Amino acid sequence: MTAISPLQSIHKKGLFGDHQKKNNNEILTISELKNLSIIQIVKYKNSKSILESIDGLEPSLQNLKVSANEDTRVLWNAPNTWLIVSKKENIIKEINEKFSNESFAVTDISHSRAIIQIKGPCAKEVLKKGCPLNFNEFKENDCAGSTFHGINFIVDCVDSKGAMFNLLTLRSFGESLYHHITDASLEYGYSGQ
Repeated sequence: MTAISPLQSIHKKGLFGDHQKKNNNEILTISELKNLSIIQIVKYKNSKSILESIDGLEPSLQNLKVSANEDTRVLWNAPNTWLIVSKKENIIKEINEKFSNESFAVTDISHSRAIIQIKGPCAKEVLKKGCPLNFNEFKENDCAGSTFHGINFIVDCVDSKGAMFNLLTLRSFGESLYHHITDASLEYGYSGQ
């Protein structure tokens, strides 16, 4: 059985908005990230277990931080709660082997989330249009939960210049968030990929 991506019916490829007379590096790129495993790990309140590494990454104990390598990102989501976003197909097996049911709640939420990636020199400006976070302070591997035009989402800063963000939201809000992001991007021009 093949999974249907959350934005399959609305995500359009091509050039949109004010892209005329601009180079490709001057416009935004908006894409849907698909075929990723998204796992939530919650450490029980009374658990004495030590947190182990995931795909060679130590889960951050510092709030709003991300541990990352080429395949996997471990986002601090709340006290004793992390989201693992990975390209690796067997990541759930690795996590289940390391985190016991007695000490941790491990939940595969892959099919309940939509991930939109926005990158380009004006990505922060687009996010500022609908989100109350101070994106001037965002650095590489920072993340935060917030809202964009009233839609709950998690924003994950992927690169050091703040020009690439992954936006995670519930699958049921994916289309609405996508419409708001693409609408806010028209002023700068964007390429749907």
